[in-house]
Amino acid sequence: MIETEISKVLSQMRELSTELRTGTTAPAPALGGTGGTQFNDVLRNAIDSVSEQQAAAQSLVTRFESGAPDVSIAEVMVSMQKASLSFQAMNEVRNRLVDAYQQVMNMPI
Repeated sequence: MIETEISKVLSQMRELSTELRTGTTAPAPALGGTGGTQFNDVLRNAIDSVSEQQAAAQSLVTRFESGAPDVSIAEVMVSMQKASLSFQAMNEVRNRLVDAYQQVMNMPI
C-alpha cells in the first residue's frame, strides 16, 4: 500500500519536473465565472482532503495500538507525517490568504 502511494507521488513529481523543463503546462482551471471552479469549492475540497488524511492516520494509529497484524509502525509513521505536512501546508495557505485580505483591506480607496 505504501509503495503504491510513494510511486504515485514520485510520478507526479516527475510529471511536474518535465512540465517545468519543457515549459508546457496544462492550463489551470478558471476560477469564478461560468463553467469554472468556484474558489470556495476548491478551498472546501482541500480542507476535506486534509481532514480525510488526518482521520486515516488516526485510524491507522488506533489499529496499530490495538495490535492489528496488518499495520506496521512504518505505515503508521508515514501516514502521520503525510497528515502533518498536509495540515501545515493548509495552515500556510490560510496565513497567506489572511495576509492578502489584510493588504486589500488596508488599501486606500
